[in-house]
This record gives sequence, structure tokens and C-alpha cells, in this order.
Amino acid sequence: MVFADLLFLYFFLPVCLICYFITRNATIRNLVLIVFSLVFYAWGEPVWVSILCVSALVDYINGRIIEKHPEGVQARLAVAWSLVFNLGLLFGFKYTGFFVENLNAVTGLKLDVPQIRLPIGISFYTFQTISYTIDCYWGKVKPQRNFMKFLMYVSLFPQLVAGPIVRYSVIAEEIESRKTTIKDFSEGFSRIILGLGKKVLIANSLSSVVTSLFGDAKSGYESIGSLSVLGTWYGAVLVGLWYYFDFSGYSDIAIGLGRIFGFHFDENFKYPFICKTISEFWQRWHISLSSFFRDYVLYIPIFGKRRKYGGLFLVWFLTGLWHGASWNFIFWGLYYGLFIMMEMMIGKKRMKKMPAPLAHFYTKIVIFLGFGIFYFESLPQLVKFFKGLIGLNGNALVDSYTANIFMGNIFLFIAAIFFSLPVIPKLREKAFEKPGSAYVFQSAGVVCNALILLASSLLLSGNTNNPFLYFRF
Repeated sequence: MVFADLLFLYFFLPVCLICYFITRNATIRNLVLIVFSLVFYAWGEPVWVSILCVSALVDYINGRIIEKHPEGVQARLAVAWSLVFNLGLLFGFKYTGFFVENLNAVTGLKLDVPQIRLPIGISFYTFQTISYTIDCYWGKVKPQRNFMKFLMYVSLFPQLVAGPIVRYSVIAEEIESRKTTIKDFSEGFSRIILGLGKKVLIANSLSSVVTSLFGDAKSGYESIGSLSVLGTWYGAVLVGLWYYFDFSGYSDIAIGLGRIFGFHFDENFKYPFICKTISEFWQRWHISLSSFFRDYVLYIPIFGKRRKYGGLFLVWFLTGLWHGASWNFIFWGLYYGLFIMMEMMIGKKRMKKMPAPLAHFYTKIVIFLGFGIFYFESLPQLVKFFKGLIGLNGNALVDSYTANIFMGNIFLFIAAIFFSLPVIPKLREKAFEKPGSAYVFQSAGVVCNALILLASSLLLSGNTNNPFLYFRF
């Protein structure tokens, strides 16, 4: 089941809310969330619920072992088993085929490449349970003694299938005791509608334009070799905007749903395109993932020592690999690692001295090139993309095809640029400085929410397939 679906919006969610709020008993409310979360997850792939539950059970037991033997070898073995089990699951489902393909290419073997279907959300919930076990070992959180509460944490449907990666420490107190206020309801539903609008009104529209320019994986990206130079750059920018609105839209819905049930998840996106350095971009984009690798991987001793740049490239290699079993994702991760290393060598003070226009130009070029690397999973087509950026495909600077697509989607492009910047939050902040203006702004917000919900529902009524991009990761 997906959030951008009329069945979810007008049946599953209302029934879940009625069952949840009909009682004040915390144990029953937790049970309601567990049942609805497992139904949500099992809607398309019921067989994989067992993997989810086993993963939760393994790390629940690991936490209890650490609690009983905090200084003993048992605790270290529990952490090791958590890593082996969870990363083994992830490798088995996500990377086995990729590993066999490359083994065949290097050795000349002709082993059958297994076609293993990836359980939705496994990249997210395995990281959550790993972080829980490590935090228990480090003494950052108290191990959960109630398995049903821990299962609720792992399976919580707002963030289960595509993040954000919610650490146990963030919601540990709310698992034990929480309440939903009127403000939580209001801001939660507003956030859900905002995310729905990002996905349905903007991201889906941008995806259609990108496909008309580049093609897609199923068609072999057949258009990229014939695009003009400006058409290639335009497509790269649209890919970045599309991915932003799709994934940040999902995160908004997840955070909004969490608020309604009394959970306060950390922000996952903070207007990343206003960044002036690549390091800042990753402090604003998919924050839960970048902070996970920073906190649990960056300082791993490599060959017995903590190596500044070695740890950095390990983080970015794993960041790329996490996104998919394909070489373009690995190149994409190392690409960002290279620029962040360069910024580290230059130093924060010198980077801050860079003129703002130059800083924005530099970061946007790097970012949108990065999205091109991310988009083209076929290496030959990725080469065509880079050649197209500088005219080496033999095509013109601009052509009528690109011009027609640009003019036909000019308002969509302007809207995407506008809403990717913190303009409305700034206006809201100024409006709330004056009581009268605040009332007008709130009233306008209610009207806008109603219009966004109506428009999104109408579009969804004619389209039953609205998967979020990060479902496949």
C-alpha cells in the first residue's frame, strides 16, 4: 500500500484513526498500530511480513542480552550478530544478483544470476534495528523490555517502507507515553496534505517531463543520445527537482502521520537547494541516512586506525551502494565523496568566503550532475548523458523539441523552483509577527490545503499507480 492512493487516504487511514482514538488504553493503541502497520506492509507482499517480524525479534533479543551483560563478551557478540544478521539479509536480497553478475564478468564464469525480489523497506528497517542495538551497546538508550512495543517501533507504518530512518532514541519516550494535541492534529494533517501535493501535483508531473526527455529504464533511455546540449542540462535539473519533491513529499506525509499518532520524527529535508557547499547539501538532504553513516560508519578504524579520508570514502561508497545494486550508484556516492573531501581540504572558513553567486553556481552544477549519474543505471547511457552535456553527441546547442517541452511546462518548472525554496516559511514567519496577518495567513492555509487535497484526489482517481521513488531502495 502507498500513501498516494485513494484507498489509503479515504479508507485505511480513517479506519486506523477511529480504531486508535476510540480508546485511551495505551496497550490497545499500540496493538492497533502494530496490526494496521503489518496490514499496510503486507498489502502487496504478505510473505515479507515474516522477515520484518524476525528482524525485530532478533534485535529485541540482542538488546536484552546487552542489558543483562553490558560489559561482557555477550554484549559484543550481540552487536556482531545484529550486524551479521541484518547486513546479511540486506546483501542476500539486494546485492546477490549484482555480485554474481560482476563475478561472472571478472572470472568468465557463467553462474546463473538469481532474480530475487527486494522486500519493500528492508533498507530502512534493517538500519533502524542496527542503530538500536549499537545505541544500546553504547549506552545511549535503554533496551526495550516489551517486544510488542519494539515491534511497533520497527513496523510503524508512517515510516516503514521508505523512511525516514527513525532512530529509537528519537521516539523512545513516546513509545512509552504519548498524547496527541489539537496542534498535533492540525499540523499533522497539513503536513500530510503538503506531502501529497508535492508527490501528486509536482513530482508525478515532473517525472512525465523527464521521461519525455531522457526516456526511462524500461525503454533503455532511448532519447538521451539525440537531445541537444540545453535539453540534457534541462533534463538533469528536472531529475533533481523530481527526486526532491517525490522523496521530501513522502517524508512530509510520514512526519505528518507520526504527529497525528503522537510521534515527533526528525526532519529529513531542509530545503537542500539553498546550500552553498556540498557538505551543507548533505546536511539538508535525506538527513536520516547521511547522519546514520556519519554516526555509525565514519569513525570506524580502518586497518586499526581512524583515517579521516579513508572513513569519508567508505561512508560515500556505502551511501551509493545502499541506494542500489548498480555501478552508477557507487560512482554517484564516490562522486559526492570526492567533492566533500575537496571542501574539507579547502576548509570551512575559505569555503564561506566564496561569493554567494559563485557558491550557488558551483553547488547546483555538482548537484544536478549528480542526479544525472543517479538516474542512468545503464553505464553506456550514462556516458551519452555526459557527452550530451558538452555537445559530444554531435547534437545542437538547442532544438525545437526541447524548446517545445520547456515552453509547454514552463509553469510547472517555475512552481517547482519556487516551492523548492523556503519562500512560504519566510512569509509565514513574518505574518505571525503580526496577529492580524497571522489570522489571514492561517485562513489562506486552510483554503490551500483543501484545494491541494481536492486536486490531488481528482488526479489520483484517474491513476492507480503512484509508487514513491524510494520504495525501490
